[in-house]
Amino acid sequence: MERFSVAILTASDKGSRGERDDESGRVIREMVEAVGGNVEAYDVVPDDFDTLRDKLIKYADSLGVNLVLTTGGTGLSPRDNTPEATLSVIKKQVPGMAEAMRAYGLQKTPHAMISRAVCGVRGRTLIVNLPGSPRAVRENLGVVLPAIPHAIQVLCGKGPECASLRKDNA
Repeated sequence: MERFSVAILTASDKGSRGERDDESGRVIREMVEAVGGNVEAYDVVPDDFDTLRDKLIKYADSLGVNLVLTTGGTGLSPRDNTPEATLSVIKKQVPGMAEAMRAYGLQKTPHAMISRAVCGVRGRTLIVNLPGSPRAVRENLGVVLPAIPHAIQVLCGKGPECASLRKDNA
């Protein structure tokens, strides 16, 4: 499998002040590196709309990473701004990824239905919002990770035709 570039963005007021260790960011790093991801940027920032938006733009436009994985800020708290920041910068949504994460989560807890995580594309960068807890990150990233290398290949114009990947060739 080809390697791909990754940025990890943790939205956490406490984490950005050094009051909380970013375990979720560490889980993301371990999981993406295990499948060929090369983490080129990592930041812990306050859950502030403008800060999140600016980082997402920097990762996609200036750094040109293939994948941005965010963690935190996807719930209902007044300070949860990650989905709005993501929606403000993407050009296309990838709703199937967010739906798959919520569907899997609902098998474990009814609280999964209040996740507002979104996934989408800016240029040639895929952006995926993940929850804030390490366990939820492991579960949700585990759901979408098998599709990410192919999504990146398609975004970069290197992927095979999607129909050729179907096992039944229907």
